[in-house]
Amino acid sequence: MPVPIQTGTVLHHRYQVNEIIGQGGMGCIYLCADLRLEGRLCAVKEVEYELTLPEAMLQEARDQFQREATVLARLDHPNLPKVSDFFSIRDRDYLVMDFVPGKDLRQLMIEARQKGIFLAEEDVLDWASQLADALKYLHTQETPIVHRDIKPSNLKLTPNGLIKLVDFGLVKMLAPGEVTITVLQGQGTALYTPLEQYGGDSGHTDARSDIYAFGGTLYHLLTNEPPLNVRDRFLSPGSLPRVRKLNPEISVRTERAIHWALQLHPEDRPKDIDAFVKALFIEDAPATKTFRGERIQSKLVRKPEKILMYLAGGLMVVSFLLTLIRNF
Repeated sequence: MPVPIQTGTVLHHRYQVNEIIGQGGMGCIYLCADLRLEGRLCAVKEVEYELTLPEAMLQEARDQFQREATVLARLDHPNLPKVSDFFSIRDRDYLVMDFVPGKDLRQLMIEARQKGIFLAEEDVLDWASQLADALKYLHTQETPIVHRDIKPSNLKLTPNGLIKLVDFGLVKMLAPGEVTITVLQGQGTALYTPLEQYGGDSGHTDARSDIYAFGGTLYHLLTNEPPLNVRDRFLSPGSLPRVRKLNPEISVRTERAIHWALQLHPEDRPKDIDAFVKALFIEDAPATKTFRGERIQSKLVRKPEKILMYLAGGLMVVSFLLTLIRNF
């Protein structure tokens, strides 16, 4: 775990650390005062690399940080925090973004659950519409960008009602030919991570990976229960409870759209954000009781890249079984 920077430290001769507002295995996120622009607060995300990596790989990772930070700094969308700067200090890189005030959607969901109620479907769908706009913007860039870590805690509701997708920690840019590259490495949060993302950087992720996490986020917000992770669903097909079983007040259309997004195989999900939005707000999603994605075992004859996804699932099963054996 990286050692946090002390409060009061000034980074890059400009950003004074006020407090830590997030911490993970690759660094911290700091709330900083911009000493050049009086009164401006910003979030500074720290990236610390594994120093045991071969020197060539470490240098490539840092070069790639520069490339991706440059792309992120060009983004301009009301539902995304503005990336305003990036810099390096010794063995760490930093990304500077607007600080977004307000509570995240996980906090709002927990508060609702503590009161014994659900978040209103109307409110959740309003947030979904805003998130969809942001994801369409990312996915349709000249070099498409996949976020890879959509979850309730990465979505903030600002005092004026705007939703902001706040963390670019696992962002992935899709290079020509759909070869994926990334520097801010990671696999996302297990509850919302699709099966293909478990391959790490060798896995094939695209817009449909974000759609899976989007669907999992809506599932959690509307039911107060997290979706089952893909390992458990792979081991026990059909085990994911339907949304309306947990919250009968949810509309059939919303339920169908969410379960369509949560299919295990990418080809069984909406092909893009427009298709998912259409299912949420205009036309019903497919209504089959058992989706093809819940029958992965019967579909082993696939193109090579799809077979890799099944191998990833098989490795998860083997890992799970080995863990059980060690425990006996």
